Amino acid sequence: MPGPAATLMIEEQLKKMIHKDGTVGPKYEKSKGLIPKGSHSVFGDFPDDFIPPALKHKSRSTGTLPRIQTAPASMKKLTSGLNSSDGFRQSNGFSNNPHLPQDSPPRAGATIRRPVLPTQFRTFYDRGDLPISVMHGSVGGKIVWKVDVEKLDYHHYLPIFFDGLREKEDPYRFLAVTGAYDMMSKGGAKLLPVVPQLIIPIKTALNTRDPELVCTMLKVLQTLVLSGDMIGEALVPYYRQILPVFNLFKTHNANIGDYIDYAQRKRLNLGELIDETLEIFETHGGEDAFINIKYMIPVYESCVKA
Repeated sequence: MPGPAATLMIEEQLKKMIHKDGTVGPKYEKSKGLIPKGSHSVFGDFPDDFIPPALKHKSRSTGTLPRIQTAPASMKKLTSGLNSSDGFRQSNGFSNNPHLPQDSPPRAGATIRRPVLPTQFRTFYDRGDLPISVMHGSVGGKIVWKVDVEKLDYHHYLPIFFDGLREKEDPYRFLAVTGAYDMMSKGGAKLLPVVPQLIIPIKTALNTRDPELVCTMLKVLQTLVLSGDMIGEALVPYYRQILPVFNLFKTHNANIGDYIDYAQRKRLNLGELIDETLEIFETHGGEDAFINIKYMIPVYESCVKA
């Protein structure tokens, strides 16, 4: 167990990672194991025999990510006596958390964030296999393609860029999001045959339950459906993989009372984005779209006038 001085030092470090507006940065999320820690340097990881002492705690040689502890080990021990109140509650499936009322059930955890595992996009970009680079300018950085986007192999590159939409750290996030939008805007007829290969990256990003990543994926899905003919209908058979997370967050709207939402242009309201995406799915998904959406999201109402 760490001493009082060590505990105070850890608390001070965590306070520095949390911003004034309550949000947290990548450093805090890495310390919790929510996003990948990355390499030791731009040239990759140090060999195990040459790791500097300051970087030993960042070693990724085991290939595993730190897990988030949902409860201390002392709280996970089951009591053997059924006559006690704790044993009675645990035998009936209730929590032994001292911070909850005595008869309160535990949280289901359906909307709790999941750790983001390393993406294929990060691996391909780190070893220089993607035909993209960042050009820094006075206004801001922009993506530069080394070949024409129309000549790319969409079956190979587009799933990699969609997998990179789970990234939360630059330059990976910037390149993946910008590259995906560029390929969708110039793909044309090449997009429709690649739709089945995009389902797994889409499902993986949505299943992180991270509101920021879910919002990004919703905007990309809207652009994908509107980028070509028949794409909306091609997504209908995969609603069972995509829509369960929609059903979880459909009612997540910010209740601001009588205040003005100045962040509307950023489109970060999860509930509104889900409603917009479902309406686009229905209007561009053909005659079977509504019944399939209604099957997965029973509270959904049609936006098409009879």
